[in-house]
Amino acid sequence: MNLSSNVVTLALFAGALAISPATHALAQSNPDTQTQADVTKALEKKQFSDVHAQVNNGVVKLTGSVSNYADKEDADRRAHHRKGVTAVDNELQVASGSEVDDATLQSKLVEKLEYDRVGYGTTAFNAIAVSVQNGVVTLSGNAYGPTDKDSALSLVSHYRGVKDVIDEINVDPLSPNDDRIRIEAYRAIYGYPSLNKYAIDPGKPIRIVVANGNITLAGVVDTQADKDTANIRANGVSGAFKVTNLLQVANANAREAKR
Repeated sequence: MNLSSNVVTLALFAGALAISPATHALAQSNPDTQTQADVTKALEKKQFSDVHAQVNNGVVKLTGSVSNYADKEDADRRAHHRKGVTAVDNELQVASGSEVDDATLQSKLVEKLEYDRVGYGTTAFNAIAVSVQNGVVTLSGNAYGPTDKDSALSLVSHYRGVKDVIDEINVDPLSPNDDRIRIEAYRAIYGYPSLNKYAIDPGKPIRIVVANGNITLAGVVDTQADKDTANIRANGVSGAFKVTNLLQVANANAREAKR
């Protein structure tokens, strides 16, 4: 009886040895199997419950939907970082929920960005423009630094209804001279009696962009006189090469709208 058991055990052991190389070879011949498992595991989050991943020759195809554009980007990054992934075909759709027309979405995003970074002392030095077409948002203009740019992109990417984000924001160059001009321009403009009212609402300042010694003024002022005064004050800053005055006059805009 003991001899028979030993024979059976040896037979099973020999069978295992025979199967093991074949199984190992199969795994090596189809590495997509392991990559598929790794990608699937990386997407095991609530926000990716409607996301499906398929791997073919190292290329991950993502299909399904997510609630916002930030989740679409996050899914893309998670898939890219898996071993064996050579590319990601991101076909995820952003579920808009209730449809928002482009004009309304643009207005909401402009309002949000106006107050982004309030309290950090850089709001007046950011002039970021927003345009929307078919839910695709393009951000352009200037940001004081990389943190301000990243903050704007994150805010828009997480906003419901945004289907895609195109980044055309320029980050102002790091320059001690530009910083000096920026501070002097700020003091010259906001220190003037008729213009200091624009410091009351932190989201609607006269925006001062400085790049390579050139000053650009942006935003909305109440009167043409305020626009002209801001221009004169900026031109008085020592070391500034040129002043471009892009300030808009609110009353002029209102009159134009009535025509």
